[in-house]
Amino acid sequence: MIGIFDSGLGGLSVLSAVASLLPQADLTYLADTAHVPYGDKDDAFIRRRVLRIGRHLVDQGCQVIVVACNTATAAAVAALRDALPGIPVVGVEPGIKPAAAATTSGRITVLTTTATARSERLSRLIRQHAGSVQVDVLPCPGWATKVETVHLDDPGFVESARRHLAPSLDSGADQIVLGCTHFTFLSPSLAPIVAGRAALVDVADAVARQCLRLAGASARGAGRLTLLATAHPERLQAALPALGCAG
Repeated sequence: MIGIFDSGLGGLSVLSAVASLLPQADLTYLADTAHVPYGDKDDAFIRRRVLRIGRHLVDQGCQVIVVACNTATAAAVAALRDALPGIPVVGVEPGIKPAAAATTSGRITVLTTTATARSERLSRLIRQHAGSVQVDVLPCPGWATKVETVHLDDPGFVESARRHLAPSLDSGADQIVLGCTHFTFLSPSLAPIVAGRAALVDVADAVARQCLRLAGASARGAGRLTLLATAHPERLQAALPALGCAG
């Protein structure tokens, strides 16, 4: 069994990619909806939640754990790996490496939560993979909440996002990295804004390929999906069709 978790609905984008690549795998998805979003929480709180959830998923029989949250990965994936020796842990990090490789303008923008924007892990990724590229980190407060409320067709958001991205696009950024799994579900609104000027960079498929590499026998099961939530589980089930995910 592969366990996948996020603060809320954003990690469903990773769940969908994993389920597509590993259709026979038994998957458990846990949304920490009692504490969503993580993006405005401090690192100590996020680490406590990540360790508790990771141990719970292992107790449920999960043999691979996916931290399907950029904020949680930045704050706590190292601590989770230390706490779960012998359990493969896959983190989700902004696609800075592929964006830096693909840029022709030499400038990329990373869209993140507030917590990810301030993280040392993000700074280290930029130093490692984008040393010769100008990287603009753009926090996007409220965007994850937009996905949690499943208000994806809000015209007001489109205009707000257009203004938010305008300085990056005007400066020549040609790769826009979606640095939060929630933001994948905003792609239909963001794509027309950046069309012809920049590409959106998502890592959900790359995370699924890493799961395939690590899961081994865990990828062969009955294709069962178990959904868990720390609050309002009915909202998680109801969100699946609205976000284009299979139930």
